[in-house]
Amino acid sequence: MSIKILMPALSPTMEEGNLAKWLVKEGDNVSAGDVIAEIETDKATMEVESIDEGVVGKIVVPEGSEGVKVNELIAVLLEEGEDESALDEATSAPTADAPKAEEAPKQEAPADSPAPAAAPDTATPAPKTESGRVFSSPLARRLAKQNGLDISLVNGTGPRGRVVKRDIEAALAAGTGKADTAKTADAAQPAADAPKAAEAPKPTAPAGQSDEQILKLFDKDSYELVPHDTMRKVIAKRLTESKQTVPHFYLTVDCELDELLALRSQLNGSAPKDKDGNPAYKISVNDMVIKAHAMALKAVPGANASWTEGGMLVHKHADVGVAVSIDGGLITPIIRRAEEKTLSTISVEMKDLAKRARDRKLQPDEFQGGTTSVSNLGMFGVNDFSAVINPPHATILAVGAGIKKPVVKGDEIVPATVMSVTLSTDHRAVDGALGAELLQAFKGFIENPMSMLV
Repeated sequence: MSIKILMPALSPTMEEGNLAKWLVKEGDNVSAGDVIAEIETDKATMEVESIDEGVVGKIVVPEGSEGVKVNELIAVLLEEGEDESALDEATSAPTADAPKAEEAPKQEAPADSPAPAAAPDTATPAPKTESGRVFSSPLARRLAKQNGLDISLVNGTGPRGRVVKRDIEAALAAGTGKADTAKTADAAQPAADAPKAAEAPKPTAPAGQSDEQILKLFDKDSYELVPHDTMRKVIAKRLTESKQTVPHFYLTVDCELDELLALRSQLNGSAPKDKDGNPAYKISVNDMVIKAHAMALKAVPGANASWTEGGMLVHKHADVGVAVSIDGGLITPIIRRAEEKTLSTISVEMKDLAKRARDRKLQPDEFQGGTTSVSNLGMFGVNDFSAVINPPHATILAVGAGIKKPVVKGDEIVPATVMSVTLSTDHRAVDGALGAELLQAFKGFIENPMSMLV
């Protein structure tokens, strides 16, 4: 039977994508795991692997096609012994009920550790190739490796028994699939009654002027109408939903930076150098802000949370998303477990993530999830601002520029470099007093930066 290859959902917000490039052509033999195409999502350009083996019978969607809907048929594989007569049936049959190549969670923005959906009773152990390789998606393999799961013990619910992200999450929730503890076949069964992460309500679009009404206000020769790309549409949708469904609350505090700047200079001056004299790292103020925010969340764990209708998700680590401006929008790559990492590690990791973000080369697990965010506009000379929360985060820290100001110390007025930061909180999860406690902890680490080295 011919095998349909559908446009996969490669991120939780993806509704359509661009088929940037085919890496195979009709008539090519492919094996499970072979990279066959490059797909542009709203956040990155990603490789797509074949989930089965066969011959590329027909490429339905040519490379360069834009706006290809998730689950739309893009190609057909022929199994051994099939001829081109099988293509007509495959390309004419509807695909609306076909399983998704990599089904995304239904909520728009997943929590750091989203609760899995219940696995179907029909789940079967993941099939293997002759070489013993388990059919699984790249994301599923990466999650299994990160969490110490034996993927061969995980039941696959994807197409043809493929192990996908939801299967790994189900195994983690059920405590099964661990290579050192799974002793029976039942150990790999996902929990049938695993609770689903609460969905944020979908807001109704506010009433307003139509495009036609707006365009009539301007002379046709006075503007150029530039269509929205996928990223801009997703940003608009998510931020509108955030402001409509999340009760924002704002707290601002000023932090003196002089000791932090002195320590930064000292650390950078002592950085080891390679044979060409280049330092191994160059710590920025933003790197130190990331570390201070993570340590503040560790000190005030109640603020490191996400709101769901079923309960409060209190996170065990501070996974800090950092807003990075890219062409057409922004993305928030994540520094995982930032509270545990040294400043030099955060600096090197942040530079790598920012570069690959601008090149649109990030993997989904590098920008999805997280427990909080930092948005720094200080380098643009912005003194202070309020940022919009990125659900399911309950907090985002907006960082302004360091400015020389007169401050009172004792009975004297002295100059100091002062940075204004504003904490936006989801008032359902982090109320005023808890937010103030978090900001005070953050201010303490910034003004006594040596405490971040302990």
